[in-house]
Amino acid sequence: MNIAILGGGVVGGGVFEVIGNNARGIEKRAGKKIIVKKVVDIRDFNPNIYGDTLTKNADEVFADETIEIVAETIGGTGAAYAFTKRALLAKKHVVTSNKELVSTHGPELLKIAEDNGVHYLFEASVGGGIPIIRPLKQCLAANEILEIEGILNGTTNYILTMMKKEGKDFQAALKDAQEKGYAEQNPTADIEGHDACRKLAILMSIAFNQFVDSANIYTEGITAVSTADMVYADAMDSVIKLVAKGEKAGGKLFARVSPLILNKQHPLAAAEDVFNAIVIKGNAVGETMFYGRGAGKLPTASAVVADIIDIVRNLDRSRFMKGDGVWEIPAGNNVLPIGEAEVKMFIRIAINDKKESMNSIHKIFGDVGIISVNDPVMSENEAAFVTKVYTENEMEAFTEKISAAPGVKNVISKIRVEA
Repeated sequence: MNIAILGGGVVGGGVFEVIGNNARGIEKRAGKKIIVKKVVDIRDFNPNIYGDTLTKNADEVFADETIEIVAETIGGTGAAYAFTKRALLAKKHVVTSNKELVSTHGPELLKIAEDNGVHYLFEASVGGGIPIIRPLKQCLAANEILEIEGILNGTTNYILTMMKKEGKDFQAALKDAQEKGYAEQNPTADIEGHDACRKLAILMSIAFNQFVDSANIYTEGITAVSTADMVYADAMDSVIKLVAKGEKAGGKLFARVSPLILNKQHPLAAAEDVFNAIVIKGNAVGETMFYGRGAGKLPTASAVVADIIDIVRNLDRSRFMKGDGVWEIPAGNNVLPIGEAEVKMFIRIAINDKKESMNSIHKIFGDVGIISVNDPVMSENEAAFVTKVYTENEMEAFTEKISAAPGVKNVISKIRVEA
């Protein structure tokens, strides 16, 4: 079975390496020998690990009828989108790790694949090496999925872990992550939550069988989280994580990516460093958890190659292709507006009068839980509390009021709390 790899970078190189190193085991599981016939990349590699398979001309792939599977590891939605469409229309199966492409053009590409009797698989687009898409589609198929909640980005999880364990501020922790290769030189997609948002959109589209546009998901990154917030969270017997959450909310879906204060007993709280963790709640199975390294060259390549093996094993099974996860496209925005969602909030304020600030807090928010820390400076100059449950719109209005209330200088931070 001849395949081509589009993109010879980190993930593409990993796919090439896994197929080469594990050839015998892969052949046994797939039932056929898998051969990388072409690797397409416009760059020159020194050393050239790809040998004679390397080409700069993608036409060599699309014109070659003996190449039946294409692994797209380019990334983005430019050339990757054009090449994926071209491959599917040429009746070549496509596997990918490209979360941005799947979350943006998934419905169209899945429909093209179905119309042409080929597969479009993307296990590696969400959890890297963590199996999550296949379990959702197959192992949990008897369930109605009620909720998805997870730590979907290893970079931000590493940064928050360093801030908590070593007391580093955000910038220092980010620099550390970049030096270790966990964060890109331009880390915006990770630290602003966009990467986790795209992954959540894919999982929700599969779980709820309707396309969830990542543009409709409220997304907030970790750049405003401080080590002082970590101190207060610890006093609450809790930790701060960047959490992606999606669930059914009446006739609509609820979706959010944001920092969240989790009790240390919460199953996601134990996931540290670059590890990801995903909790799926089904109406029959209850809660199931998937845990592991969510990114990296070989973990991601492992998932890409697993999709290739799946295709080879199921080439003659039309049921695997027809209607395999083609997402319904909603008439409008199927995601609940964030302002209507209910939330508890941890709020820190700078104060100039203890008594007045406490009166203002209770007057605006009603009953709250005051959080105290063993730090004289913070205790003297700040007040921190956890609110009751309100809508996001109400919380926003209350926060504006408290920032101008008697005894209060300003709002320092606010972080959602797992209800």
